[in-house]
Amino acid sequence: MNDDQLKNLRAIVEAALLAAARPLSVDQLRELFSEEERPPRQIMEDVLVMLDEACEGRGFELRKVASGYRLQVRQAFAPWVGRLFEDRPQRYSRALLETLALIAYRQPITRGEIEEIRGVTVSSNIIRTLVEREWVRVVGHRDVPGRPAMYATTRQFLDYFNLKGLDELPPLQEIRDLEEIGREIEKDMQGDIEFESSDDNTIH
Repeated sequence: MNDDQLKNLRAIVEAALLAAARPLSVDQLRELFSEEERPPRQIMEDVLVMLDEACEGRGFELRKVASGYRLQVRQAFAPWVGRLFEDRPQRYSRALLETLALIAYRQPITRGEIEEIRGVTVSSNIIRTLVEREWVRVVGHRDVPGRPAMYATTRQFLDYFNLKGLDELPPLQEIRDLEEIGREIEKDMQGDIEFESSDDNTIH
């Protein structure tokens, strides 16, 4: 594949990532092409490296998360870009962040175990919100009386909070307060505003 073909392929990948409402994996990007013109996996990975390099010095970057790749605003520009979304709630409740942090660090974990650690009842609304946002899911039931549901985080949780894996969470021993863990995650998330297909995806 010559330089012009690689540049054209890079442009196609860039357009697809701008238009997508979610991260795209290498295989999903390859599936955009017909079978006879589909680039080999290694070529597609090389093109993503080219795109990453092409983003240098611009207001957006190519970021790899759990589900694949996406183009998003660089964290350094979040204070300005964030003003476009001032009507959107910027902070989550302490209880929700503590619950999410416990699930992330102690998964799989039951609601009763969360309540035992926090010392307070976990609102059904919090669990429902986390499930509806697809940040957590039921992964089984504890083999005890009542068979309570066990919760764990999802790939969408990793994507939303800009993580490739759970090993990128802040080390638990370095953070004293569960709310502080949540704030760390939330800060990273607010700094990485991704382009949504429902918005104007044109980059000026």
